[in-house]
Amino acid sequence: MPYQCSLEDVRVLALDTTTRAGSVAIVDDDRTLAEARGDAARSHAERLPAELVALLAAHNLAIADIDLFAVAAGPGSFTGLRVGIAAMQGFALVGRRPLAGISALDALAHAASDALAAGVRIASWMDAHRREVFAALYEVSADPQSHEGRLREIEGPTVGDPSETLARWQTLGVQPTMFVGDGATLYADTIGRERPHVRVLAAPLLAATIGRLALARAATGAVSGAASVQPLYVRRPDAEIARERRTSTTTVDTE
Repeated sequence: MPYQCSLEDVRVLALDTTTRAGSVAIVDDDRTLAEARGDAARSHAERLPAELVALLAAHNLAIADIDLFAVAAGPGSFTGLRVGIAAMQGFALVGRRPLAGISALDALAHAASDALAAGVRIASWMDAHRREVFAALYEVSADPQSHEGRLREIEGPTVGDPSETLARWQTLGVQPTMFVGDGATLYADTIGRERPHVRVLAAPLLAATIGRLALARAATGAVSGAASVQPLYVRRPDAEIARERRTSTTTVDTE
């Protein structure tokens, strides 16, 4: 069932598990009340839900005080996404509150877009390993209707070789002037060879931005129950690919 709220008197608990460290945040009336980086020395499964409970307790809050939950839906580590989404689904179900799944690529671009002029193009690049990046391309809107509407998506989530991604955007005539994310810093030399005058920004903490995007989405009635949130993998899981290969091999052997 869709959930809608105003931008006032709404408290959001947000979680990002798309990277090893990730982050947690409390957003109160579109203001960041608290944001913290996770402990990268431990897995998300070891840290959650304790990190979320500890952040709330540090601000004299409990799960019952949260009006809306938000989680990074992906892309990112398969295990991290599953653990993060499951943790927030559990909170949302227990608290009988809605849950919003937010693209980490969207969050990266929004985090980088503050004070940028209309028409500036922002590329979100996340390290996808295997010498690939998860990527998406956006343009700053001239007349945003909301925080979420500040950016117009030019190309949605993809995964691929960094040079090939740049070449595709060159062919389409939609080259960005700013790159953000751990994939951008990892392949800064590749970007610099092709686009020597663009800015490359390190990945910021994302939980607070995820919380604000969730709040903006809830204001339009575009948030619903916990079960509606599904992982945004972009790349198919290795286990699924391996299973398909085994099935294909078995079929060939029996023919």
